[in-house]
Amino acid sequence: MQSGLSVSDIDGSSFAPLVVLELAENTEADAITWLLNRIKDKQQNGGAELLVERLLFVGQDEQKKKSKVFLIGSTWQRLLNGAEDVGLFKEFHDGTMRGFTYANRESFKDFQGDGDGFLSLAECQYIVKHELDTLRANAEDHVPGYPKVKLYPGKSIIRRLQSKGILVQYFPLHDKEELKRLSFSWYRKIKLSFQPLDDIRHYYGEGLALYFGFLEYFTFALVPMALIGIPYYLFAWEDYDRYVLFAVFNLVWSTVFLEVWKRCSAQLAYGWGTLCRKKAFEEPRPGFHGELDVNPVTGRKEPSYPSLKRQLKVYLVSVPFVLFCLYLSIYVMMIYFEMEFWVLNIYNEGPDFSTSVLLFIPSIIYAVVIEMMNLLYRYAAEFLTGWENHRLESSFQNHLVLKVLVFNFVNCFASLFYIAFVLQDMVLLRQSLATLLITSQILNQVMEAFLPYWLQRRRNKKIHRRVRRMMGDKVLPLVEQVQLECDMNTYLGTFDDYLEQFLLFGYVSLFSCVYPLAALLVVLNNVTEMYSDAFKMCHVFKRPFSEPASDIGVWQLAFETMSVIAVVTNCALIGLSPQVKAYFPESETQLIFTVVAVEHVLLAFKFILAFIIPDVPKHIQIKLAKLEFESLEALKKKKMLEATEIPKTDK
Repeated sequence: MQSGLSVSDIDGSSFAPLVVLELAENTEADAITWLLNRIKDKQQNGGAELLVERLLFVGQDEQKKKSKVFLIGSTWQRLLNGAEDVGLFKEFHDGTMRGFTYANRESFKDFQGDGDGFLSLAECQYIVKHELDTLRANAEDHVPGYPKVKLYPGKSIIRRLQSKGILVQYFPLHDKEELKRLSFSWYRKIKLSFQPLDDIRHYYGEGLALYFGFLEYFTFALVPMALIGIPYYLFAWEDYDRYVLFAVFNLVWSTVFLEVWKRCSAQLAYGWGTLCRKKAFEEPRPGFHGELDVNPVTGRKEPSYPSLKRQLKVYLVSVPFVLFCLYLSIYVMMIYFEMEFWVLNIYNEGPDFSTSVLLFIPSIIYAVVIEMMNLLYRYAAEFLTGWENHRLESSFQNHLVLKVLVFNFVNCFASLFYIAFVLQDMVLLRQSLATLLITSQILNQVMEAFLPYWLQRRRNKKIHRRVRRMMGDKVLPLVEQVQLECDMNTYLGTFDDYLEQFLLFGYVSLFSCVYPLAALLVVLNNVTEMYSDAFKMCHVFKRPFSEPASDIGVWQLAFETMSVIAVVTNCALIGLSPQVKAYFPESETQLIFTVVAVEHVLLAFKFILAFIIPDVPKHIQIKLAKLEFESLEALKKKKMLEATEIPKTDK
């Protein structure tokens, strides 16, 4: 629970604030009163049964000025009941992970006394968010004070207020003491050791902890590639025979890397209680709109949107737009090659230091343009995916990921494929790959870490001065903290972080055999990425709500797809090597057939390897099977008791 800070609700009960809820400045008083009553009301009356207090600013004239910011907390009893409602899994006394139930609370390993400390702060805030999200409209047909904002029975009140702009934001509050301890063990001391994943999960939840776990695992998995790549680069620069061996090693590494990660991910998810946790029923996205209709699953009235209309939008607008952007990317690439040839001609006419430096300018400019195009396309893809009006957040994310991955793949790798297989210029390929890697890493560090931190520091100073002017000498730590966090940037999730790692994985798995230092550059980038991402989470962004996750989701499929493309690419690069061509001096067709045959054998080997290595370790499989067996046995006993029970009759 939140330490050091507490407030009192209207009834005088003291509680630790967990979540901040901010309404629009012009929100009607009737709507505020209605919403607060629904949040505080008993569950049996359709309320969330949470504690609420308005954040007050005391001016120099000692008059209270009411804000539209509210602090939300809960009693410990309510949180424990909520843990059962959301389906949290906790460690049982026998070492297995089981769904928490309040009735069996004493049987769970870490439950002592009244259970204080049994739930992490992230879990407490997630429970509060769940209870807010599941507040349903009852008899109300509109939001009080807003006759045009209709409410539908059984629909989420919070999502409706969000979509109409009445609710500005709600987010979990930081615990400064716990954050300070996490910061010290996470990034404030330089260390050659693993990240504190359990502490990250305890504070931020499983979704973010899995990202940092993947980032750490990817970095350590690259170390062998980096160590082998250094001597290859130094002593075998033009030795294509060894470059073929490096390509083969690259193929095996990319497959084993992903398969072992699945096992590591399952190990982490089981220990955190998310591997066997049932997926919650998805509610419609806040931005989803349509004509009112009855949901055949829930039986509640909610907006409905024709699937045919959405498909027409996707195939008649979104797909052509993506294809146009891909064409634009290819067009920019051809301009880059014209610049490259122009600079090369200048260098050939007068080779000296200045013209040799000039050789790198087109690649640097192109790398900057690629990053700018990726950023602009991302905004366009988000707008387009939102316009398609997907009902569920998972569907929205899948369509967005597909759009972004296709464009980023073509935009980042098209020039490298052209150089490798059309121009067949390995020297230019090395130069372009090195320039793209180094330039993109520098830009990412500036855009993702230094610039947001600098802007946030300036914003913090302005807020500090504003709060001082408003409250004079009576500044309360909680008031200032809430004001600072309200104006912080919102963390938009791990999408961009995974996308960056996906592209880096592509650079290494596709072309590192030609430029063996690629793995070393990615290792150096990821080490700084760990520290910069940790710093951002602690000081730049609002604290995000915990997101239960058992794996990295659709990104696992994205990485596996890239590894398949890597097999084809590396086999083609092997076929272009002088040593391999020497075996087929008279028949290029025979060379192509041989390369394709080897590629198919390697793909078969890859899929066999993926099949042989189980995704879940054996000891976890046994525990899951044991839990399922006990559940079935308990269900059988219950049915037998119900069947043998003698019904009572009135005498």
